[in-house]
Amino acid sequence: MTHNYSFKSMVKKYVNSSAVLIVCTILALIVANSPLKDSFFSFWNKEVSLSIGNFNLFSHNGHSMTLIQVINDFLMAIFFLSVGLEIKREILVGELSSAKKAMLPIIGACGGMLIPVLFFWLTCPNNPEMLRGVAIPMATDIAFSLGVLSIFDKRVPIGLKIFLAALAVADDLGGIIVIALFYSSTIDFNYLLLTGICIAVLIIGNNRKIMVKNFYLVTGIVLWYFMLNSGIHATIAGVIVAFCVPGSLRNGATRYIDRIKENINSFDEVHVVGKHHTAILTHEEIHKLKSIESAADKLISPLQEFEDSLHNIIGYFIIPLFAFANVGIDLSTMSIGSIIGGIGLSVIIGLVVGKFVGVFTFSWVAIKLGFVQLPQGANWKSFASVCMLCGIGLTVSIFIADLSYAALGSGTTLLAEAKLGILCGSVISAILGCILLNKYLPKEA
Repeated sequence: MTHNYSFKSMVKKYVNSSAVLIVCTILALIVANSPLKDSFFSFWNKEVSLSIGNFNLFSHNGHSMTLIQVINDFLMAIFFLSVGLEIKREILVGELSSAKKAMLPIIGACGGMLIPVLFFWLTCPNNPEMLRGVAIPMATDIAFSLGVLSIFDKRVPIGLKIFLAALAVADDLGGIIVIALFYSSTIDFNYLLLTGICIAVLIIGNNRKIMVKNFYLVTGIVLWYFMLNSGIHATIAGVIVAFCVPGSLRNGATRYIDRIKENINSFDEVHVVGKHHTAILTHEEIHKLKSIESAADKLISPLQEFEDSLHNIIGYFIIPLFAFANVGIDLSTMSIGSIIGGIGLSVIIGLVVGKFVGVFTFSWVAIKLGFVQLPQGANWKSFASVCMLCGIGLTVSIFIADLSYAALGSGTTLLAEAKLGILCGSVISAILGCILLNKYLPKEA
């Protein structure tokens, strides 16, 4: 029951934030194609500094970062911290906590990463610069996909909701690995050594069960700076910190629960007289209440505390800001050729066709071989309908597109075409998914 409640809370969180994300995406497209577009694009290239004396936290190779770089490298590291915390929680107690639970979404995620890459590679012009974006259609946007699925509310079996959420989490882990392996620049070994020292400090903190959240926060910021200048993509720092944050309590839960019960039971029964009642507490009672509050705080692991405090910042600020800054495309520079040829078409095919084929066929083979079973309450048609939603890629797809093309001399045009392909592919996947779900889900809850 507790885990089911936790899963429902996660779905609600993503459904709410997906609405904000959609609004920011639409606003970005409107402003980027309005008379304000020159100011809009130049605004993101303004330099940003956070300095103490001669030290600037937002500097890379001795140069101040631009606002768009701060969003994509620093704020997205916080996003990946949240993703890492979620992955760790799912591995510890969630849908990835056992082979039986994890096998189907992980197999589906593997297919959903490999086949889109193959489709992109087969359909993309044989150009080394264009092929840099081969990983773009790998990602499934968990907020958008769960948001679309929520339209059908109670018609959707809980097994299908869990499958899609777990697959998106496994998908994120795959995306993180790809970013770490293939999107790093020239390595600076001095900063790499400092990065290793920071990681060692975090691991020691985890082993010693250091429960102070600020220890991981401060060490994580230092790690981010060293990693940024080492050549390894800085957003990976967020994932490393997440996996080092303790997910269990140092002394277990029993002693704190017993302390709470003991203090509550020690209060005398209070009789309320009249319409209004003002409670005047003794010093002993205040001490007991503070002891209850302290014990309650200690019942929350740093992992859960971090995740809880971050979800509003991520869902209602960082991701919407990322979308607003990155999704803006000047459509006047686009042509029909941007969609029916080049990168745009490859991304669309990868998301709409590759994602569906990869997730469905890998899952179908695993189920037919008897390794796993269909999600509870699903049939093949409803399962295939949910697989279509996996082609909704936005946040991580755009992030990978930026890593692929932003630094190239011809990157502006290639990046715009890739973003347009991501938006079109995601919309097509969402529409097709809705049509299939409406047809094949039970008509009544």
